[in-house]
Amino acid sequence: MRSTATTKLQFRVLHRQFLFRVVDLEVLSASALGDANKLLGQFAALLILISVAVSFGAFSVDTNMAPNALLGITLFTEHFLISTTMLVVGIFAVLSWDSTFPDRRDVLVLAPLPVRARTMFLAKVAATATALGLVVVLLHCGTGLTWPFVFSVRDTGFVGDVRSFAAYWFTMLAAGAFIYCGVLAVQGLAAQILPRRLFLRASGFLQMAAFCLLASAYFLEPPVDGLKMLNAPENHRLLLCVPTYWFLGLFHQLNGSMHPAPLARRAWMGLAVTGLAAAVAYALSYMRTIRQIVEEPDITSSSRGFRWLPRFGNATQTAVGQFSVRTLARSRQHRLILAFYWGIGLAFTILLLPLLATPQLPGEPVINLRHQPNTALLLATIMMTALAVMGARVVFAFPLELRANWIFRAVGVHDAGKILAATRRALVLLSAAPVWLVSAAACLWLWPWHQAAAHLLVLGLLGMILADVCLWGFRKIPFTCSYLPGKSQVHMIVVAAVILILLVAQSVVWEREALQKPGMMAAMLALLGVAAAAIRWRIAVLARSDEEGLQFEEEGTPAVLELGLFHDGAVVGTGGRDTPST
Repeated sequence: MRSTATTKLQFRVLHRQFLFRVVDLEVLSASALGDANKLLGQFAALLILISVAVSFGAFSVDTNMAPNALLGITLFTEHFLISTTMLVVGIFAVLSWDSTFPDRRDVLVLAPLPVRARTMFLAKVAATATALGLVVVLLHCGTGLTWPFVFSVRDTGFVGDVRSFAAYWFTMLAAGAFIYCGVLAVQGLAAQILPRRLFLRASGFLQMAAFCLLASAYFLEPPVDGLKMLNAPENHRLLLCVPTYWFLGLFHQLNGSMHPAPLARRAWMGLAVTGLAAAVAYALSYMRTIRQIVEEPDITSSSRGFRWLPRFGNATQTAVGQFSVRTLARSRQHRLILAFYWGIGLAFTILLLPLLATPQLPGEPVINLRHQPNTALLLATIMMTALAVMGARVVFAFPLELRANWIFRAVGVHDAGKILAATRRALVLLSAAPVWLVSAAACLWLWPWHQAAAHLLVLGLLGMILADVCLWGFRKIPFTCSYLPGKSQVHMIVVAAVILILLVAQSVVWEREALQKPGMMAAMLALLGVAAAAIRWRIAVLARSDEEGLQFEEEGTPAVLELGLFHDGAVVGTGGRDTPST
C-alpha cells in the first residue's frame, strides 16, 4: 500500500505544477528561466487596478439620500459587479481551456511513475479551484471591502454590515463558480460524446463560441436602472433567462434587502445543475481522456482544402508570409487572442448600430444613410481597423512553439528588411484587409460613391500607418521568437485603450467634416499619404541599419552591461582575466 504521506506529497507537487501550467512554459525565453511569475503578476495587477478603481465609487455614495435613488445606484452597481465577475471568470475558463485536461506530455511523463489517476485528477481539480478563487479574490480585493457597507440594509448596524459582507463574497464566488462549471460541463460533455480526434477539431470552435457568447452577453444585456425594471411584467421573462439577474436576486435574498424568490431560486438551481454536470462530465471524460491520449493520435492535417496563398515577394518573403497565415489559421490559441480584440470591436460596433438612424447632434434631424455618412459607421470602421491591427500584432509576438524557428535559422535568414516587408504584408492581409472589405461593402451600399470612396481611402491609409507603427522595432519572424514574461505590459492595456478611444473619436469628427468639403478631404488624404510614406521609409532605414539582425530568442535587459573591450584578440572578462574571443 502506498503511504498516505507519499500520496500527499504527490498531490502537492502536481497541484503546484498544474496551477502554474496556466501559462505555456515551453514558449518562454531561456532568459525567463521557466518563471512565469512576472506575467501572472501583471494579470493580477490588472485585476487589482480594476477593483481599486471601482471601489472608489463607494466613497462618493451618500447613504442618506432618498431611498429610491440609493436603491437605483446599488442595483446598478450590484449587477455591474456580478456581470464583470462572470465575464472575467468566463474569460479565464476559456483561456485555460487546454489546461483543463492533461495533455500528451503529462500522460507520457506521469504514466511510468507510481502516480494514481485519482491523485492526478484531484490535483487538477484543486489547482482549478485555487486559480478560480484567486481570480475572484483579486477582482474584488477592493470592491469587496467597500461596497458591502453601501449595500447593507439601513438601521441594521454591525450585524447588517457583516451580513452584507458575507452575502457579497458568497454571491461573487457563486457567480464565478456557475460560469466556470458551465464552461467545464460543455467541454466535458463534448469530450465524452465525441471521439478524441473529432473533439480536438471541434474544441477550437467551442472555445471561440464560448468566448463570443460571454462577450456578447456582457455588452448587450440591459443594465438595471431601478426597482421598476425588476418589477415590470414585460421584463419578467427576460430576467428569468439571464443568469446575472439570478445572482442579483440571490444577493438580495442573502442580504435581506429584498426577497426576489424566482430569481434566487433560479440561481440556486443553476448553480446546482452546472456544478453536478461539470463534476460528472469532468470525471467521466477525464478517465476516458487519459486512456485515449496515448491510444489515439492527435489532430492530423487534412488532405483536402484550399491551399493557395498569394506570394509575398521573393522565395524567403513568401515563406515567411505564408507561414504566418497558416500558423494563425491552425493555432486556436492565437485565434483566441485575436478573437478577443475582434470581439471588443464587434461588441463596440453592435452598440453603435442603434445610432445609425439617430440625430448626430442634439436638435439635428435624422440622417438618411443613403445621402450622408453617419458618425456611428465611421467610428465603427476605424475602431475595428485599429483593434484588428493591434490584435494581429500581439499574436505575432507569441510563438507557436520554439521548434518553429529552426528551419529559418537553418537556411540562414538574416535580411531584416525583406522579412519586415513580408511581415507587414501578412499583418495587413490578416487584419486591415478583412475590415476594409467589409467596410467597403457597407459604405458603397449606404453612401454616395464619392464619399464612400474617400472614406475607404482614409481607412486604407490608416490601416497601413497602424501596421507600420505596430511593427516599429519588430525584428522577429512572426510566431517564432520565444516569449519573455513581463514585456507585454499587460497592466498598461487599460491606459492604451482609453488613449485609442479618444484619438479615434477625434479623428471621426475631423473626417466627417472633411467628407462635406472636397478641399479638406484632399488635404487630409495628402497628409495621411505623406505620414504613411514617411513612417514606412523610417522603418525600412532602421531595419537595414540594424546590426543585430533577426531575433529568435527574447532577452531581457541585463543587470550588468558589458563594455565589450578587446585586447590582443581577447575579450576582457568580468573576472579580470582575458578570455579568447570567438
